[in-house]
Amino acid sequence: MSTLLYRVGKTAFSKPAYFIIGWVLILGIVISMIGINGIHISSEMKIEGTESQKVLDQLAKELPAASGGQGSVVFKAPDNERLDTPERLAAMMKGVNEVYALDKVLNPADYAAEASNSGASAEMAQNAQSAGAAQSATTTPPPYGPLMVDGVPVPGMLISSDGSIALFQFQFTIEQSAITQDVFDSVIQSVMTVEKGTNITVLPGETLKAVSIGVGSAEIVGLVIAVIVLLITLGSVVAAGLPLITALLGVAIGVGGAFSISKFIEMPSVTSVLALMVGLAVGIDYALFIVNRQRRMIIDQGLSAKEATARAIGTSGSAVFFAGLTVIIALCGMLVIGLTFLSTMALVAAATVLINVFVALTLLPALLGLVGERICSAKAREKSTKHPKAASHGVADRWVKFIIKNRWATIIAIIIILGFAAIPISKMEMGIPGASSANLDTDARQSYDAISEGFGEGFNGPLILVAEPNQSSAKVTPELLGGLMMELQGQNNVAQVTPLGMTEDLAIFSLIPKTGPNDTLTKTMVSDLRSTDSSIAQTYDVKLGVTGLTAVNIDMSAKLAQVFPIYVGIIILLSLIILLLVFRSIIVPIKATIGFLLSILATFGITTAVFQWGWLHSLFGFDTGGPLLSFMPIIVTGILYGLAMDYQVFLVSSMRESYVHGHRGTESVVHGYNQVSRVVVAAAVIMVSVFAGFIFTDDVMIKQIGFTLAVGILIDAFIIRMGLVPAIMAIFGDKAWALPKWLDRILPNLDVEGEKLIASLHAEEQANTKSGLK
Repeated sequence: MSTLLYRVGKTAFSKPAYFIIGWVLILGIVISMIGINGIHISSEMKIEGTESQKVLDQLAKELPAASGGQGSVVFKAPDNERLDTPERLAAMMKGVNEVYALDKVLNPADYAAEASNSGASAEMAQNAQSAGAAQSATTTPPPYGPLMVDGVPVPGMLISSDGSIALFQFQFTIEQSAITQDVFDSVIQSVMTVEKGTNITVLPGETLKAVSIGVGSAEIVGLVIAVIVLLITLGSVVAAGLPLITALLGVAIGVGGAFSISKFIEMPSVTSVLALMVGLAVGIDYALFIVNRQRRMIIDQGLSAKEATARAIGTSGSAVFFAGLTVIIALCGMLVIGLTFLSTMALVAAATVLINVFVALTLLPALLGLVGERICSAKAREKSTKHPKAASHGVADRWVKFIIKNRWATIIAIIIILGFAAIPISKMEMGIPGASSANLDTDARQSYDAISEGFGEGFNGPLILVAEPNQSSAKVTPELLGGLMMELQGQNNVAQVTPLGMTEDLAIFSLIPKTGPNDTLTKTMVSDLRSTDSSIAQTYDVKLGVTGLTAVNIDMSAKLAQVFPIYVGIIILLSLIILLLVFRSIIVPIKATIGFLLSILATFGITTAVFQWGWLHSLFGFDTGGPLLSFMPIIVTGILYGLAMDYQVFLVSSMRESYVHGHRGTESVVHGYNQVSRVVVAAAVIMVSVFAGFIFTDDVMIKQIGFTLAVGILIDAFIIRMGLVPAIMAIFGDKAWALPKWLDRILPNLDVEGEKLIASLHAEEQANTKSGLK
């Protein structure tokens, strides 16, 4: 491996034009494809095989209108005023009728016709309405009612008892995942006309929120910090600019390539942001390791820029290759979960990492070839000549010797600190952060609060129930419909039940819980309704299916929690195999995995305290705590495991290189640590800066992912790799590299440290010296 990469580096340095033009052509192809196909993204994250999705699929087949996505808009009057004045009623009616006239929005009149065509007779519909009226008469009147205009209720409209808040709920004719942004924009444009001259505040609901994938100022700040760190680490504007150029190109090709095929593959909106996060971080880091190694060889060993570049690609490039491979494996481990949206995110992020690895191994040496000897300034060379034995790693040397001296105390202290940080994880709640935890000044949050105030929190998460007779010969009758409605209304935590339609085989209801979408009682109610042992199922011999956005999110969280342990086991097993091949050691992979588990538990504990309990919420730009993003643990675990193994590879491979070259015991730990600790710290600071930039975006999902990744890197790089690793390595000493003889014979020697490469180069130099003497 090292010899092959050495040749690649030397060729790229000598013939930079071929490599540079090649990568520019690839970028040009990607841009052309985007121009032809456009960019198509979706905010929907569908999980196939869940109970809610099965019900949606069934409705889409048998009663398509009932499977459509849901939308809501709140109309709010000024303080101490009412909405039901003639002028305001006229304005609201105009806006509502415009929405119903839009394409892809379900008009109640059309829905009635479709239900009739599907097998529901006019008599059935009349009996359903009678059953609903009878049911309402037996319960306490709610603090709201239908909005009446000229004595006729407006379809989809409710008004609070004090007349200050009105709720407009409607359905689309297609599933939420198929709704394009222009449809949302048309709805919002129609309802916003209500504000003109009426003093009515119009608040579109969360399901009408625009999809945003832009890069904001906070992310740019992260890049600026990365530039500063690169300048400090490499000491040259030219050297610092190269990692940025290669990382940006790799991300442009990776993310741009994903966009270029988004016309043919459903692309969740968070996919591009995830690939951008990971691509920038690893792209900068990989190039930094190689450029730093090249400069050290020029300054410390007096090599030419060409030879130093080739050797840096051969040695550090090997570590980059296997570090990137661990990240890719960790990401691709998500494929076994079998969730389409997660697989898409994983593949796009993994492809971006792979591209950055190839860019670092081919384009970077080509750019170094253009720069030539200017990569090291005359001042840096002169300083090295005058002070060849100057301690360039004084702080690192003192730190690692302190850790080694107090190795047992260090290990115990780290375990206690991280264990304490992990305590909140026992209270972690998973879900989909939504309007209930959005910032107070957003339309989505104000709409959520207004609905809760006027109608109850449950109206923010309506459920769709489908009742289907267990016996194929049984049919849905008006009596069955009425009985089911009465039973459903009598269940705990049910605020309102409304018939939506019926066929001979199905009865469809809208059920409004008393509690909010993320409330534990709502989750319990969904589970109870689905149970085949419930009183409703037993009494009426029916199967109840529950769907709707709230049920979909509940199912998503449950499914992801179920597969998470499987995913962790897979990536740990695969990565252990790679680390075994790289380090030719049993202890090192096990130690690396234990260290990662400590860091990931502490990371999720801190994230729970901040985003769920609301600790330091004002510092991170949000107002209310809420559930953690349900798929965040899987994504973050995969990325952090890969990145943690990056630091493991760079740090421990340096220690192994020192061991291979003659250093023994703790001396190899100290020497290897001193060689790379500075650049590992710089790489960690860069990664934290890039990830932290995403904490201050408006999207709470991206905010949580960015925060968790930033905290995870901080813990893993500065506590685990900079503290725990040298302490444990010092305890085992040379035994850390022990490998059973039978296993040593089986495992291939990948020569990650470049031992064979350096030996062959020395032999070649000696041969050239002898021939010159002759």
